[in-house]
Amino acid sequence: MATKSTTIAPQSSGNQQVKTGIAKHISEYWMLYLMMLIPLIYYLVFRYIPMLGNIIAFRRYRAGSSIFGDEWSGLKYFKQFIADQNFWRAFRNTLLLNFKYLLVSFPITLIFALLLNEVRNVRWKKFVQTVSYLPHFISMVIMAGMIRELLSTSGPINGLIESLGGTAINFMSLPEWFTTIFVVSGVWQGIGWGSILYLAAMSGINPELYEAASLDGANKFQQCLHVTIPGILPTVSTLLVLNIGSLCGSAAFEKVFLLYTSTTYETADIIATYVYRMGIGSGNYSYATAISLFQGLINLVLLTAANQASKKLTGSGLW
Repeated sequence: MATKSTTIAPQSSGNQQVKTGIAKHISEYWMLYLMMLIPLIYYLVFRYIPMLGNIIAFRRYRAGSSIFGDEWSGLKYFKQFIADQNFWRAFRNTLLLNFKYLLVSFPITLIFALLLNEVRNVRWKKFVQTVSYLPHFISMVIMAGMIRELLSTSGPINGLIESLGGTAINFMSLPEWFTTIFVVSGVWQGIGWGSILYLAAMSGINPELYEAASLDGANKFQQCLHVTIPGILPTVSTLLVLNIGSLCGSAAFEKVFLLYTSTTYETADIIATYVYRMGIGSGNYSYATAISLFQGLINLVLLTAANQASKKLTGSGLW
């Protein structure tokens, strides 16, 4: 009995010490924990609790009835959108638009950050940063209005085309132009903001590495290639994984919704806008929820695959 009591006592004492340590830490840094409580409540109320509504993807929902649906339907709505050609058109457009944007914006943003890091004139560097950051803070509604005005048949771009002897192009009504408009405007709006994390990672590189490379005869390009890029590689791989994981996401919903028309559905209609039309527009909430669940599953698969590939190629990943 004495032996048992001696083995139990240290365990309870250790647990008590841990609890005391946690309580002491919380009482000492209670203001930080209070600040952390705000985003936790936000995610709980607006991200996790609404997930309970996903049950209507398997139940028939009628307006005015229970928010969890009132009739079990099984996989009916999943089979329905799998047989819907409009859904597959939206699925294809979502992947193509996001992939083309990633293919263009990712290297351009990285190159911009590398070039900006080499600027030694502090005033000029701050001016360039400010100018490149500003488009990110412009409301998407204003941005869409600017794009429409610039590309209208009577806008400055068509004015330039006509002054050179060409014919005005109705850019906003032609499906073949939508991808170019989406990608170019996205790069312009996001290049400055997207370079912030790269610049922050570059500032953490040991300056002695550049000095050593310079003493070895390395020029600026070689220093960038052998010092800067390896130093920010974990950041690059993390951002690339996150971007690949959102290839099927709905981040571009506002922009596409404000720019597309019925004549550009062929290349502009994405899953998010299709879900909006099916859910809010047509009132088929169960069908729209089923599509959203499928979209989330595809994003999870892409994110997991990209993370595993990043770990094998660079040795770093999100988890």
